[in-house]
Parts: sequence; C-alpha cells; structure tokens
Amino acid sequence: MKYSEVVEDLKNMVYKWDNIQKVCDYVILAAVLWESSDIHIEPLSSYVRLRYRLDWELREILEYQNFLHSWIVARFKIMSDLKIDESRVPQDWRISTTIEWKSLDLRVSTLPTVHWEKVVMRIVDKSKKIPKLTDLWIEWRNLRLIQKAIAQPNGVILTSWPTWSGKSTTLYSALTDLNKIDVNIMTLEDPVENQVDGINQSQVKPDIWYTFAYWLRTALRQDPDIIMVWEMRAKETVDIAIEASLTWHLVLSTIHTNNSAETITRILNMWVQPFLIPASVNIIIAQRLIKKLCPHCKKPLDLKSLWKDTIDNIKNAINITDKAELLERVWAEKLKAPTFYGPVWCDKCDNMWYKWRVWIYEVLDITPWVKEMILSGSSAFNINIQAIKEWMISLEQDWIIKALNWLTSLEEVYRASKSQNA
Repeated sequence: MKYSEVVEDLKNMVYKWDNIQKVCDYVILAAVLWESSDIHIEPLSSYVRLRYRLDWELREILEYQNFLHSWIVARFKIMSDLKIDESRVPQDWRISTTIEWKSLDLRVSTLPTVHWEKVVMRIVDKSKKIPKLTDLWIEWRNLRLIQKAIAQPNGVILTSWPTWSGKSTTLYSALTDLNKIDVNIMTLEDPVENQVDGINQSQVKPDIWYTFAYWLRTALRQDPDIIMVWEMRAKETVDIAIEASLTWHLVLSTIHTNNSAETITRILNMWVQPFLIPASVNIIIAQRLIKKLCPHCKKPLDLKSLWKDTIDNIKNAINITDKAELLERVWAEKLKAPTFYGPVWCDKCDNMWYKWRVWIYEVLDITPWVKEMILSGSSAFNINIQAIKEWMISLEQDWIIKALNWLTSLEEVYRASKSQNA
C-alpha cells in the first residue's frame, strides 16, 4: 500500500466515525509507510490533531472531532496494556506488532493535558539491523579515534548530545562491534530501545529505586568487562562510572552538552576532581543528525548567489581543516572547484527535498595538551580551540565536508548550526 492511499482512507474513516480499531491500525500503518519516527495525537480546545515526525520535523496529517478521542486513546491503551480507567497520571508501555513485514516496537506514552490525554508513540523498527560504526559516516581520523578508544580495556567514552542527535545508534553500533564471546557486556537503559543477543540489558525503574547509580553498584558485582550507562544524570553516577573505569572496566555513556569541550565543564560542575578526567576519559564525542539530500532531486548551486558571510565561513572552515583530512574525505577534484548541491521538487521524496539523515561527528581526543588545560582549569572555549589546532574536526567543519560530498545542502548546514547553537 502507498502512504497517500492509507492517509486518504484514514481521513474517510475519521469523517464517517468508522471502526475505531481500524482507525488506530491505519494511524500506525501510515506512520510506518512514511518512515516516521514518532506519532503525536494531541487534543486541543476544539479538535484533535494527528502529527508525524519525519527527520526532526512534525507534520500535521489530519484533524478529527474531540468526541472520537476518548475511544482512540482507549484503543491504544488496550493495545499497550495500560490502565483504561486511569487518565489522571502519565502512563507508558509498549506495543509489539508486525506491519508490512516489519517487526516493530511502539513505545506508547500518555500524558494528561487540560483538554484530554495526549498520546505519543515512538516507532522502533526491530527488523532493521544495527549499523556498524563504518556505516555512520564517521570517517578517517574520527573513526580511528573511536575504534582506538573502544579497543581499550578500560576508560570512559562519552557521547554528548541534545535530543534527536542519533546517540542511540552510535552507542548500539559501538556495543555491536564489542559484542564478542569472551566479554561480558552490561547495559542500563531508559528505555531499552534495541534488544541485542549477547548483551545483558536492563531498564531503569525509578519507582522502585532501581536507578543508574544503584544499578552501577550492582553491575560491578556481576563481573562485567564493558558497561553502558544510558545517561550521566547525577554526580553519584559519574563518580561510580569513573571509579569503574579506573578499576579496569570500559564504560560508555551519554551526557547533555552542546559540544565535546563543554562536556568537561559539565563533569567538573558535578564536583569531579579535575585530575580524574584525563585519568579516566578516553574520548568525548559530540554528534548531530542533519538532513540528507534526496539523491533524485539535488542540483548544483550557484556559489555567486550565496551571501558573502556564508562564503567566508566555508573558506575559514576549509582552511583550518587538516589538508590530509580533507583529501581523505573529499575528492581532490571537488576541492579544486568546490561545488555544493541544493534541493529541488521531486516525487521520489514526496516533494520534501530531503531523504533520511546523515551523522555529523566531533571527536575530542584527550591529548597531553588537552590534559594540561583541564588540570590548569582552562575554559571549554580554549580547550575547543586547542583541540582544533591539534586537528580535531569541529561539528561545523564536518557539516561542510558533508556538503562538499553532496550529502546535504549549505542551507541545511547553517540552519542546523543555528538551531544547535541557540
């Protein structure tokens, strides 16, 4: 079935107050066919709207009358084994189903609002294989640094991220590479998004005090070689993770910061002693997701039409980048006469110009110079400058390199750059 046909049928069913069970099935089916990541069902004052998230952006699909909403919410609660008669507090669980030959997990979350309950469903395609690190557009020096870090028997590997930056994929890809018969891997996740054979996965349950810190203390009694903690949220978790790394464990985790250098400041703000950071941390990864140009509807861009500031930013980013890195990641012919591509209208991508996403990475290696700066209390800004001098590829540089390789547009590069730095 085609996405447009399913949406048209869904609109007709809602208009005719048709079979609610079929309506709910078609809500999920349309999202899957459109390759959406989330379904939002939101009650407003005079109507309810259905929106899908595709490549970060929420897009409205249809609206329906309020009186249908309680039936639709009840149906999704039945499907996910939630309490139908409880609408005062949030609830969450999951639906396991198969649609279009795809094995899916839908993480269902309900939230009371002033009008009625809002429902959000995150779609996880279990039929998709976890990609290898080499498939994530982590190229040359960045890839070598990550591979070197995960090959170490101990230390901490941190991924800094805002929401929607692809950190789950990076962590699972690293764990898949590490998943061998002779190692014991343990994870605590919130929630468990992908179940991987050979890895001992557990889910946080704060309502019974099964927290990250409590699990970490317990996990260290389970003879682990590699530990993955979903998020460094509190000082106690950071302290135990650093202690685990110093006692010959490899620890992977995430932390909320804007870039790799700011992660150091964030850890220090948790009252961690400065000397413990260079002693325990292997690398810090900052990453983002940026929209990928549809391969069927991209066209060369006239550089004369670009703003002078844009041209200057591109030149600065290229000039500061290690020439060997550029030659490795960008064809020499492209560097002689840089060409950038932009989107045009196209039926292949439903006239949306972009199709899926590309990973952008910044990998901070804890070099001797960076260690000295951490111990001397240098600012995140100065650490970032020093790291770039030592050939760290910044997020902006990696964005531009992706644009030089015709994977994305300059418009998307600077739109994403502004939104991430806001």
